[in-house]
Amino acid sequence: MKIAIVHDWLTGMRGGEKCLEVICKLYPSADLYTLIHIPGKVSPEIESHPIHTSLIQNLPFAKSKYRYYLPLMPFAIEAFDLKGYDLILSSSHCVAKSVKPGPNSLHICYCHTPMRYVWDQFNQYFGKGKSSWLSTKVMKLIRPWLQRWDTKTSQRVNYFIANSRHVQKRIKKYYGKEAVIIHPPVDTELFTPEKTREKEDYFLIVSAFAPYKRLDLAVQAFNQLGLPFLVIGEGQDSKRLKKLAQSNIQFKGWLDNSQIRSHFAKCRGFVFCGEEDFGITLLEAQAMGRPVIALGRGGALETVIPDNKTWIPETEIPESLTSKPTGVFFYEQTSDAVIKAIQNFESIESQFDSNAIRSHAQKFDLSVYTERIKSFIEKKIEQHLNTT
Repeated sequence: MKIAIVHDWLTGMRGGEKCLEVICKLYPSADLYTLIHIPGKVSPEIESHPIHTSLIQNLPFAKSKYRYYLPLMPFAIEAFDLKGYDLILSSSHCVAKSVKPGPNSLHICYCHTPMRYVWDQFNQYFGKGKSSWLSTKVMKLIRPWLQRWDTKTSQRVNYFIANSRHVQKRIKKYYGKEAVIIHPPVDTELFTPEKTREKEDYFLIVSAFAPYKRLDLAVQAFNQLGLPFLVIGEGQDSKRLKKLAQSNIQFKGWLDNSQIRSHFAKCRGFVFCGEEDFGITLLEAQAMGRPVIALGRGGALETVIPDNKTWIPETEIPESLTSKPTGVFFYEQTSDAVIKAIQNFESIESQFDSNAIRSHAQKFDLSVYTERIKSFIEKKIEQHLNTT
């Protein structure tokens, strides 16, 4: 069976790439298609595959400013010739799911989210003060076309896999299609607490500096609180965030896994301010036994057990309130709400049980994801062969 794997872009190892890595390991002989590839930015497992890039790869500043080529991405992804492949596995948060399959191809999409830039998070990227005047003007003009194209090309997918209930609902809303849920993997063997590691007096965030992540709320909150705060990551909002931050906030850039593990192990708590589709870093922190302070929306509702004080009855929670809490929630995306959540966290900090927190995270282990996605794909291949 000839297999193609399609991923939006290969520019760093974030949550989507960790899902992709497992798929690449399951199908080591598959070809890998992507809009842009920066060598050395993803794992050896991913880069062991033959990688085919799009016309965007060679455009000016594509490796650093590829998001500015969003209007060209539909044409670039459709230019890939996949007619000779029996199975197409797309890992998509932008346009990867929109490749053109052959007439007899089976196309399974692991959807991290429908294209957030043109749907419900448009203002996070192109609202007032979020982008240049020209970018905002262009995107407002082409947004309706991109929405129609995104919906239309969802019909090229035979089966959708959603990474959370949150994304499952959005796939149904925007594409009108059903999806099975397979939560992304957390490497709880890698993210294992070190018993000799002493906790230190700082809070932590690990995140790409994308607008919807709302790191600005955390920076503003810790500016007012004056508590030590470490920020690991980089991205398009870097200059704005660093200009906003006071001296109690340290920016570390992107670090390797061993350094990130060390900071997880030593922090008092992990902070998460965005409405995330799933949010693997929340579970990586919990795998290290660290409690979290998170916005009570999106994927966090499936991965964090809130304490009683921060539970709102109308929200979905992953387990019974009789379970030991793994963090606290706030429900408004404001710096004041973040401050109150941190103050509440400090008032109950001694009640968090690191063993219980880690035990909760292990339910999302890498082995669970690997077995579930392998089983799903094999089942759909068998059904497809029996009907063609």
